[in-house]
Amino acid sequence: MQCGFAMLCAGSVRQKNVKNIMLKNLLDACGGALGFWSIGFANAYGTGGKFIGGSTDKFFLNDYGGGAAHIDFFFQFTFAATAATIVAGTVAERCKMQAYLLYSVFLTAFVYPVVVHAIWNGEGFLAAANENPLSGVGMIDFAGSGVVHMTGGCTALVAAIVLGPRVGRFYDADGKVLAEPFTFPAHSVALQVLGTFILWFGWYGFNPGSTLAISGAGQGDTAALCAVTTTLSAATGSITAMFIDTLIGMCTEGHAEYDITMAMNGALGGLVAITANCAVVEPWAAVLIGLIAGIVYVFASKLLVKLKIDDAVDAVPVHFFCGMWGLVATGIFCSEDLLLASYDRVGGGIFYGHGNVLGNELLGIMFIIGWTAGIMTPFFILINWLGLFRVDATEERVGLDISHHKGAAYDMSRPDDADIDEMKEKRSATAHNREVA
Repeated sequence: MQCGFAMLCAGSVRQKNVKNIMLKNLLDACGGALGFWSIGFANAYGTGGKFIGGSTDKFFLNDYGGGAAHIDFFFQFTFAATAATIVAGTVAERCKMQAYLLYSVFLTAFVYPVVVHAIWNGEGFLAAANENPLSGVGMIDFAGSGVVHMTGGCTALVAAIVLGPRVGRFYDADGKVLAEPFTFPAHSVALQVLGTFILWFGWYGFNPGSTLAISGAGQGDTAALCAVTTTLSAATGSITAMFIDTLIGMCTEGHAEYDITMAMNGALGGLVAITANCAVVEPWAAVLIGLIAGIVYVFASKLLVKLKIDDAVDAVPVHFFCGMWGLVATGIFCSEDLLLASYDRVGGGIFYGHGNVLGNELLGIMFIIGWTAGIMTPFFILINWLGLFRVDATEERVGLDISHHKGAAYDMSRPDDADIDEMKEKRSATAHNREVA
């Protein structure tokens, strides 16, 4: 997943900022590992607390070892790192390294673990695994549409608002609003597509992998269903997003254009939306979930532009808005039989005549937004006030690779003109000698 995010982000930014975003993606894995190992894992999965882990055995893994325990930590760490990576793409091209390191560690060590504890820890007040789950079923978020993607997406949205847009995106040099927002071209579509495919492949580790075992009764069936629903939602989201954007263009500009960015992010939006419910919805429902996710992505992306919120890689529409839709979709399409098979809980979506799942999903949405925005908003305002958030405007125009990372990512220099002339003269002389001979 980290490789996919790195390629996607690197391809989406301008050539002058490639080193910067690649380093941040690398450090997401490194900082996420250390932050989650030291305190995040214990905060998320410690026992004895309804809000946050109260036991001490998981801090620094000091009393939590062995094969099963280590696999448990490793798998959960990958989700924490993903939540942090979402933010890096949104604030790309103008965020200071100090700010990045501060929010990345804070998110993985404290903010994200509290959400995990509430929804995935058996003692959490929203957890489906709770002995006395809310409304008899708890909140269904199988692999993290809300826990991972909404948390990361909400953090990214708050960060983008506080940080402000990139120079030249919505305002000219005098601070006047541009007639049309300027779109910075991605420097490598090839890297974007590569990143999208790697992420899609990685999602099969997240969604079917969240079954957590495959040898028990019914576990293989659940994992297989997750793989199918994940595939269908991603495929439908991609096609829907591209053609909805094409239809909008035909209506407003009179001709059809097919945007590969819409296709890529539509697929990712479909993947995010199916993540909560991949084990509890039928394949036909996955198609509908992906279809609506594609529509949600397109209009959420246009909404951010309308509000002059600059998201460099469209991570907020993909992760926050499509993650929210994924939770709502769970409350609509959750199958009674599949819920019983996966969670041993009785209930279902409103399509099956039940309302308990939808109510819990909506409560979970409110909790994630309230907690994440409530903590991260003052955090970002504080580091912005301290001058730690945004790079200097001149450094931003030059590019963060040169201003912060000892030079550009690519060697764009050309050969010396004198050497080129000398080469041409030698070739001309060689050709002349051949003709004389």
